[in-house]
Amino acid sequence: MPSSVGPTIITLGCRLNIAESDAIRALVVDRDVTVVNSCAVTNDAVAATRRAIRRARRDRPAAELIVTGCAAQIDPAHFAAMPEVDRVIGNSDKLNPVAWRSTDPIVVRDIARVLDTAPQLAGGFEGQTRAFVEVQNGCDHACTFCAIPAGRGPSRSATIDGVVAQVAALVAAGHAEVVLTGVDLSSYGDDLSDAPKLGDLVAAILARTALRRLRLSSLDPAVIDAKLFELLTSEPRVMPHAHLSFQAGDDMVLKRMRRRHSRADAVALVDRLKTARPDIAIGADLIAGFPTEDDAMATNTLALINDCDIVHAHVFPYSPRARTPAARMPQVPPPVAKARAQALRAAAERRHRDWLRAQIGTTAEILVERPGTRGHSPGFADVSLPPCPPGSIVTARLTQIEGNQLIGMPL
Repeated sequence: MPSSVGPTIITLGCRLNIAESDAIRALVVDRDVTVVNSCAVTNDAVAATRRAIRRARRDRPAAELIVTGCAAQIDPAHFAAMPEVDRVIGNSDKLNPVAWRSTDPIVVRDIARVLDTAPQLAGGFEGQTRAFVEVQNGCDHACTFCAIPAGRGPSRSATIDGVVAQVAALVAAGHAEVVLTGVDLSSYGDDLSDAPKLGDLVAAILARTALRRLRLSSLDPAVIDAKLFELLTSEPRVMPHAHLSFQAGDDMVLKRMRRRHSRADAVALVDRLKTARPDIAIGADLIAGFPTEDDAMATNTLALINDCDIVHAHVFPYSPRARTPAARMPQVPPPVAKARAQALRAAAERRHRDWLRAQIGTTAEILVERPGTRGHSPGFADVSLPPCPPGSIVTARLTQIEGNQLIGMPL
């Protein structure tokens, strides 16, 4: 049961929202408030936001309830009209202290006119061993299925010096691992005057901080610069884990999505990554049932799981978002999309278990997470442990599989 006083932050959606929720916590630390940080990536995500709002009001009937995030930015009037909601703050102002002091029922600017990055977030993630750092926000691309640009605005990047300073502060606060996040992380630096690449940022963090483990959130397979590729495949402090925004494995579907890579590009990239660093774990976002997708197209995407050795799959049945081009295309019946999504999940689960099975008998450095009985390997395998100090990194022998976890015994 949530506390009856002080802030409660409910986070839906992506790692960027996780990072921003921690910054919001610092802005409302002395207030009796519930904040729902919403997601709008699919219709299901919006529905989950509405359910979270209703549940939050039941759990804390006396607390002020404020909704922020992508769903709030895209449709503020809808959430302001919910009887459970006191105020709505858009993504355009969610990290602005003035907005949180305002009494206006709706504080939402035109996100397309927002050109600043987040004021570099929080100094620590209370109770967490892994910290998330926003280095980029917004997106300048126009994938036909995506409503997120309407919720996040144009692409903008934090400076290298600002990010390095934040990572150094997180290391000083005891965090052993940092995850760099963004809406379109691969476009990092395109808007800055000296146009650094994501690889330049990663190199600066490694050179100028004592961070032990660096991880990257989702990467666009069409834009991985040479320095980033080198660090991702050869630097021990950069975790061997690449999550790639593939979305589909059929060229016609990719074209209709307006993606910037082909199926062959995806397969070639993974081949290069695994040739350079054989233990790298590949993750991917995949959409099932995109408009016009036929059985042959769905089969091509299904085959991508094996062709790209995808062991961490995030699978979504296509969800038409208002005012997006894909919503006007011929739709795949929802039951068909759901069945195809289930087939993708089943194939990904088999690949994941094969990957876990191959690690039995090996050793790995595990970042111990609270409460001290679990953690993650460099490749992001979930590992169950005997009690260990949270925040520590222990070397463990991986002995067996239990459910979707490996069992690790510290050496």
